[in-house]
Amino acid sequence: METRQQGFLDSQPLREADEDLVSEVSLNATNMTEEEREEILQELIKLEEEISTLKQVLLSKEKQHAELRQKLGITPLSELRNNFSRGWHDMQTSTAYKKTSETLSTAGQKTSAAFSNLGTALTRKFGDMRNSPSFRSFEEKVENTVSTIKTKVGGTGTGGSFEEVLSSAANASVQETPTNDLTDPSERPC
Repeated sequence: METRQQGFLDSQPLREADEDLVSEVSLNATNMTEEEREEILQELIKLEEEISTLKQVLLSKEKQHAELRQKLGITPLSELRNNFSRGWHDMQTSTAYKKTSETLSTAGQKTSAAFSNLGTALTRKFGDMRNSPSFRSFEEKVENTVSTIKTKVGGTGTGGSFEEVLSSAANASVQETPTNDLTDPSERPC
């Protein structure tokens, strides 16, 4: 049989011989007398009683603590709110928050000024573009196209806005669309 050293966590299950060995081990290996054993048992009993008493006292104190907090109106929610308010105040007074706030404020002012300048520049460019000869030429072509569409649709031929032309074209197409009604008018429900 091969012998090898194993640790505390033996992966093999206990055998019957191991169980016998364990039952033979004496828990009184220190060769203590019966009198010493009784003293230790008495001390153990006394300690267990003290622990029990201390648990009861602690439970009583915790109950008293909860009652006093309730009388003062201190609830877990109010505590959380106070802690949050205190934390928010501490954060706002921190130097990092102040620096960040100042930086964001400056960035906001610069961004606002940039958008204002952009708006002014775009307005100026659109005004210049509208007055340019190429835009005027484009505008004339659109007006001629609208006029031609109105004439073909059956309008008066000149004047009117683009919306009026579209509206009249839509009305004309509705009037010219044939109906696919195959039922006899006398058979239609009222």
